[in-house]
Amino acid sequence: DVVPREEQAGQHQPRTFTTAKDVDLLFDVLAAEEEAARDVDLELLIEVTRAFEEMGVAHAIGGSVASSAYGFYRTTHDADIVADLQPSHVKELERRLGSSFLFDEERVLSAISKRTQFNLIHLEKAFKVDVYLPRGDRFSRQQLTRRVRIDAPGAPGVKLVFCSVEDLVLEKLRWFRMGGEVPERQWLDVQGVLKMQKPTIDR
Repeated sequence: DVVPREEQAGQHQPRTFTTAKDVDLLFDVLAAEEEAARDVDLELLIEVTRAFEEMGVAHAIGGSVASSAYGFYRTTHDADIVADLQPSHVKELERRLGSSFLFDEERVLSAISKRTQFNLIHLEKAFKVDVYLPRGDRFSRQQLTRRVRIDAPGAPGVKLVFCSVEDLVLEKLRWFRMGGEVPERQWLDVQGVLKMQKPTIDR
């Protein structure tokens, strides 16, 4: 049978959470995940960020790892990092990470040239780090100037460099809009961060 156009459109609409009770219930579930699972391999994340730091590459962790640090923990099998890499960094980065991570020099150079992204995938654990080059717009250029060093999620005392909470919210909203406002997790991440950071966030 042909599905009516209205129903087809409805299949792709995000669920809405209109009451405070609905939202609080979802946040309780997300918070419970903090004790249930730790999918981010902090040792590998630290290995990558240490390479950037020692090479003098400005970088900041974003994505789900950052939303877990600022809001409610949620499971994820990868990490997102914005890094202002230059072609001159590639050989040294490969020297530092190439024995542990799948490293494609051509893809890295292409990503740097086009200001897009590339992946670092750990050879044993398949943990993936998505490295994003700053875009050419003003927001992306300024994002790295506002980065902060805070505790990694679930690891008090382990300090890593994250994008600011305000930049995280803006970037999450951008991805949410780009996805047709369908990726429910992006929206929940935003609500979780705003709920936890309400007293201090710059409005």
